[in-house]
Amino acid sequence: MSADHPPGLDLDRLRALLERERPGLVDGPLTGRLIEGGRSNLTYALSDGTSRWVVRRPPLGHVLATAHDMKREHRVISALHPTDVPVPRPVLLCEDDEVLGAPFYVMEFVEGTPYRTAQQLAPLGETRTRDAVLSLVDTLVGLHAVDPAAVGLQDFGRPEGFLDRQLRRWGKQLDASRNRDLAGVDELHAALGRALPTSPAPAVVHGDYRLDNVLIGPDDTIRAILDWEMSTLGDPLTDLGLLVMYSTPLGLPKSPVSTTAEAPGHPGPPS
Repeated sequence: MSADHPPGLDLDRLRALLERERPGLVDGPLTGRLIEGGRSNLTYALSDGTSRWVVRRPPLGHVLATAHDMKREHRVISALHPTDVPVPRPVLLCEDDEVLGAPFYVMEFVEGTPYRTAQQLAPLGETRTRDAVLSLVDTLVGLHAVDPAAVGLQDFGRPEGFLDRQLRRWGKQLDASRNRDLAGVDELHAALGRALPTSPAPAVVHGDYRLDNVLIGPDDTIRAILDWEMSTLGDPLTDLGLLVMYSTPLGLPKSPVSTTAEAPGHPGPPS
């Protein structure tokens, strides 16, 4: 496969589908490239030389039946697009494996930068870095303010018992991947189980909300929230807790790349 024809993206079949389902959308031959940085589903930039789009599909090879649900991702951005929550405009959902070998969806291309390291943030300076991160917080507040029923997402998840299921699920994940002893982790898991808080009213939860899952524009505002594969209805404070964790400098010794939380100007959690 050439750079313009990356694995998992059959441009001829994709163009035929778009011409059939969205007449007039594509104006010329398509080129595509894999967007690096994703950790699960594959993301491609697509262009006809004039306009640009993004394609999301599952990883190549075998995937779990309940994982990498393209229909679910497409559903949540379609529901949120008419609101003030910044998400890319959805273009097309295809559940036919014959086109690309797996279900996929197409959405608009949004200009912006997903900042992944302190080194990437450094050129912004302290003030702009702080503004970008505070914009991240404001946008999360806007997401959690959306009434799920008002946008057709009332059945998007099972908020009852959400925290208990999360604790059990990640406990199983830890057990399945355990390769060394970690002092106190089992005691911590048990203590969390004994002290689960009462959740507030359920909200649309992103599930992996952090700086490198959003696109920051030149004005330091969020242009789009990406990577909705873990979204559901649940406790909005779990998104907040994850964001606080990602906003805490890890201080790992000999790390060649620092986290965004270590960038000058990044507003960390209260000490």
